Order: sequence, then structure tokens, then C-alpha cells
Amino acid sequence: MGIADLLRGVAGRGEFGIWLGRLDGIAVFSHQAERTHYAASTMKLPVAIAMMRKVEAGELALDQPVTVHNDFASAAGGRFGVNPAEDEAPATWARMGEQVELGWLATEMITNSSNLATDLVLELTGVDAANAVLAEYGSGASVIRRGIDDTAAQAAGISNLMSPADLAGVLVAVGNDKSAEGDYVRDLLAANSWNGEIPALLPAGTRVEHKNGWDVRIRHDGGIVRPEDAEAFVLVACTTSELPAPEAQRLIAEIAAEAWAHRHDLEAIR
Repeated sequence: MGIADLLRGVAGRGEFGIWLGRLDGIAVFSHQAERTHYAASTMKLPVAIAMMRKVEAGELALDQPVTVHNDFASAAGGRFGVNPAEDEAPATWARMGEQVELGWLATEMITNSSNLATDLVLELTGVDAANAVLAEYGSGASVIRRGIDDTAAQAAGISNLMSPADLAGVLVAVGNDKSAEGDYVRDLLAANSWNGEIPALLPAGTRVEHKNGWDVRIRHDGGIVRPEDAEAFVLVACTTSELPAPEAQRLIAEIAAEAWAHRHDLEAIR
């Protein structure tokens, strides 16, 4: 069953966007790849890149201390805090009021997808810097406008949006970055502890540098898959649908497995 067949199987049940290609940035398969979805935690990748740019510029340091707190400036004015009930990464919460290193927060943000760690990093990088990363590699349709759980901003229509094509553009840039900062971001992605989508049906031990995201009706994953016997490829799947979460995860996993099966001749994918 090809990717197009898998997508036909969920037709009418939501919005499904796919981008598949190699690190040359040319898509070999796409489906509604320009349409934006609520970004969920995929926005954490541009935040990490913005952080590393400031590290490279000497404006931040991975070993600098950051006091863990839960009070942030809202994009709509006023203040907000992250909802602990919706943050599935407890380690940052356990350090409330303590000082931790910025690099530790970056690990929590990417590998464990901590919402609180993300807003702490974003507070230091600035929303504009994170959005600039996304704008540089994307079409301009995808945006980062607020922190995680900024409910006042959300109510005001200030949202974070991501398209498969734009997330793929960021991943292609990350995959081609030969600097030490690029190595750092790729290693964070490869250590992702949430592996229910792209990596789920791939052979054990396959290196997948990916960032996923989820919310009500949302399941996304985007990553660089690195087979030992073929060229690396980039796959992004964004789903906003009525599918139960396990079913949406399974769909993305099956799309990744189909891409893997064609890794020696990716252009033959259908």
C-alpha cells in the first residue's frame, strides 16, 4: 500500500499534510504540504535553532544558569503560566525555583518535549528570533507568535502555525548544517524520547532526528531518517483530524515505513 493509498483511507476525516524528500530539499512526494496546522510542539525545533544561533553569537551560553519559574509575558499582554496538567515532561517542574543550565533546558525541550522548558528557553531567545528561523527556511505561512499555553494570546487569535513543507525546510537546513551547533541540534532530535510516529515501524536502531507534536485532534512528526544503506531522507506528516491519537500515530508510522521500503529509490514512491 502506497502513501497515497494510506491517505485515501482517511479521506474526509480531517486534514493530512505530507512532505517527503531528501536533504537536497526537493520533494519526491507531497500532499497538501503547504497547508498550515496548529504547530503544537513542532515549534520547539526553531526555538532550539534560535537558541544555538545566540550561543554561537556569544549572547547565550549552554552552561549559563536559568532559574526555573512559571510566569511569562503573554503575547496578548499580561502574564501567563504553563498548565502542568498538560505538560508530560515532569523533570523541569521538579526543579521549580532552582537554577539549571540552559543546555539542560534545551534537552528537556526537545528530547522530552517539556512545555515549561520551552517557554523558559523562548523567554531567552525571544519569539521574534524563533519566528525568524522559521521564516528563513519556510514560505512565510508558518509562524511562531507565542509561547506554549499562552491562553490569552490563543483566545485573541495569536497562534503558532506550521506546514509540512515549512517544517521540512527547517529540517533540511538542520540536516545540512555542518557546524558544531548543527551537530548539537541533530543530537537533541535523535535523542527524542517520544517515538510513536516516524520511528515506530522502522528497524530498531535506525537514527531518526525528529520532533513531533500533539494536542487535541493534532498529531505531527517531522524528521530526518538516516538508513545505514541509503541516503538520508526527510519526512514530515501533519494531521489535524478526528482520528484517535493511536490511529493518527499509526498512520504516520505506516507512511514512514512506506518511505523506508523505498529508501533506495525514493522517487518511486506513490
